[in-house]
Amino acid sequence: MATKSLNKNLRNASKAKKDEFYTQIIDIEKELKHYKEQFRGKVVYCNCDDPFESNFFKYFASNFNALGLKKIITTSYVKSPIVCGQLPLFEIEGLKPSGKEPFKIEIKEVPDTDKDGAINLDDVKYLLKHDKNTATPLKGSGDFRSDECIELLKQADIVVTNPPFSLFRKYVAQLMEYKKKFLILGDQNAITYKETFGYIKDDKLWLGYDNGGTKWFQVPDDYDIATESRKKIVNGVKYFSMGRILWFTNLDTTKRHENFVLYKKYTPKEFPKYDNYDVINVDKVSDIPMNYKGVMGVPITFVDKYNPKQFEILGVANSARWIGYKCLALIQGRKIYNRILIKLKK
Repeated sequence: MATKSLNKNLRNASKAKKDEFYTQIIDIEKELKHYKEQFRGKVVYCNCDDPFESNFFKYFASNFNALGLKKIITTSYVKSPIVCGQLPLFEIEGLKPSGKEPFKIEIKEVPDTDKDGAINLDDVKYLLKHDKNTATPLKGSGDFRSDECIELLKQADIVVTNPPFSLFRKYVAQLMEYKKKFLILGDQNAITYKETFGYIKDDKLWLGYDNGGTKWFQVPDDYDIATESRKKIVNGVKYFSMGRILWFTNLDTTKRHENFVLYKKYTPKEFPKYDNYDVINVDKVSDIPMNYKGVMGVPITFVDKYNPKQFEILGVANSARWIGYKCLALIQGRKIYNRILIKLKK
């Protein structure tokens, strides 16, 4: 039993370490600029963020007045390996100097303390350094699933963060359970999770704006990155690119109301059918035929172009399972991976 428990602890520690990604401020700014009016008068909760390191906290704190926020809440997790480490911004009143305890920060206003006519991180630093009521220790670990953090979640209007990718299903399920608006980062493969895809199909979740290109995330110095092209060090800070990372949200976007321009016409030669089902295969989202009325299997990147008034999503297929439709994903005996089944609406 002791060996079994040790192995479980090691696996959990490995997962926790692999989940330690810190989003760059440039990626946050590129996405958040599209939702400014939706944040006005709202309580924002960042429940997977260490404020010493989190650019989400820095963004909302320094733009508190510009966004017209009602309150920011952020909670730190006790096991964060770089808490108060690489970017120790603040000496916070009311917390232990080590910064190793889980804590919450609640900000209801950010005054212009230096009287320079602008609110920035200098004003936030001053607030945290001199107001002992803004930061208080947590009784638990700071895990988003803890009773303490759930009570804070209930107060929030919008949740914005980079959640642990290994817990993405549970994280989104919690947001749905408490009927919260959210804007979070996740791996592209999360689209094919049974739970996530169900929300997409039911028009309860969709993708945000900035889903192209490479996103680089800060990681601890001892984080193991096997592929050289996926790592870089800038000014002594280590970064890791994990491939296709997307913004998932249920905040309204203009792009989900725009029709995707179709220019191709259907031909049986260019769009072969699956061996055992009446579904044509489309290898590129840009090649979706404008005049085909039946079921089409398209790459999962289609979700970034999805307009629910233009298309109907029927199911998703990959190498492990089918959701919505049951059929064999083969063309001339060759497996077809990661396809979303869609139809054009009239």
